[in-house]
Parts: sequence; C-alpha cells; structure tokens
Amino acid sequence: MSALALENVTYTYKNALKSAVSGVTYTFEEGKVYAVVGPSGSGKSTLLSLLAGLDLPTEGEVSFDGKSLAGLDLDRYRRESISMIFQAFHLFPLLTVMENVCFPMELCGITPKDARPRAANLLEGVGITKEQMNRFPSKLSGGERQRVAIARSLASNAKILLGDEPTGNLDSANTQNIIEILASLAHEKGYCVIIVTHDSEVAEAADVALRMRDGELRQL
Repeated sequence: MSALALENVTYTYKNALKSAVSGVTYTFEEGKVYAVVGPSGSGKSTLLSLLAGLDLPTEGEVSFDGKSLAGLDLDRYRRESISMIFQAFHLFPLLTVMENVCFPMELCGITPKDARPRAANLLEGVGITKEQMNRFPSKLSGGERQRVAIARSLASNAKILLGDEPTGNLDSANTQNIIEILASLAHEKGYCVIIVTHDSEVAEAADVALRMRDGELRQL
C-alpha cells in the first residue's frame, strides 16, 4: 500500500536560479526502508521537508494516503502521521528518557498515567533498560540516545518515519544496530521508513536506494 506519493513535484526557493527539487514523481510504500543519497546541495533535505509537510511544492503534488498535503491540516499531519528522526537526536535535555518519550503522547491527549507504560514498552523494544529510562539524555551514549529518539518517533503511532542522517553521529556498530531496528519496524510492523543519508552502509542495507542529483530523484 502506498504511503506517500510525489507527482511531478518541483520546489524552487525564492530568487533561486534553479529548482532544489525538479519534476520528481515517485511513490513510497509501507513495509520498506528507503535510503536517499546524493551530494550536498542535490535536493535531499528539500525533498525531506516536502515529505514532512514543512514546505509545499512550487509545482506538482505530494499526497498522503491519496490526499494532497495542500488540503490537509499540516500541523495535525506532522503530529499524527509522520515522525522525524534526526542526526542530533533532538531530545529534551532536562527531561528524562521516559519523559522524552511520553511528551508526544501527551501532546496527543494521552494522560501521563497511560503514556508511561506505553513509553516503557517502546523503549524496551529498542533495547533501553528500565534503569536507563530514568536517566537524562546526557547520561547515555550516542547509540542509546538515537534508540530513545526512535522510540519517541513511534510514540504518536505515525506509520511514516523520516530520518535526517540518523546514523551521522554514530560509529559502525551503533549504525548497524539502528539499521536493524528501522528494518524491523518496516518489515515486521509495516512502517514506511525514508532515510536521507551520506552513509553507504545505510544505503546498502535499505530495501530501495535512491539518488538525488540536481534536484532529480533516480533509483540506484
């Protein structure tokens, strides 16, 4: 089943001489891990912003489950339908691991009492121990913090995970661990995982590898 589709999508920044994304048509499906690679300035980050609903195309259409993002409540779309995983983790430093994962659930109206057991299950699912759940992010390793970030991305029940260089700050062993977690989410639970990356290890492990060059998207 398709999750996100782009139809002749072009995005041009104001006063730019050429488009950052140019005439892209592609469909991302549930149950797969996609890696989007390409040099800096190729349009990868702009593509991710369009998929996340942070920007709307200058031309063409991005659709989610057959509905154009242009006609959706984009705040709700970003809150409930997609989740982001970042290179820099973006965890709240003054909240514990448990509180970080509970936070998006509480934004969606789940009470703290109901959020905590669900957060614990998500954290256990990515290999975080009960003792680590009570730590602050600064007391975790980079690999552990990225696992917490993944658990937090799952808290909203969004089935689309967008990764912005999620392994960029990790060593090879932790990179492999994160790849395995994301692949499991796609293959066993039906998530659509789209990762923008410079990491060849991620691209090789993905179900589908795509390349951005001069704003155009091509399958490798």
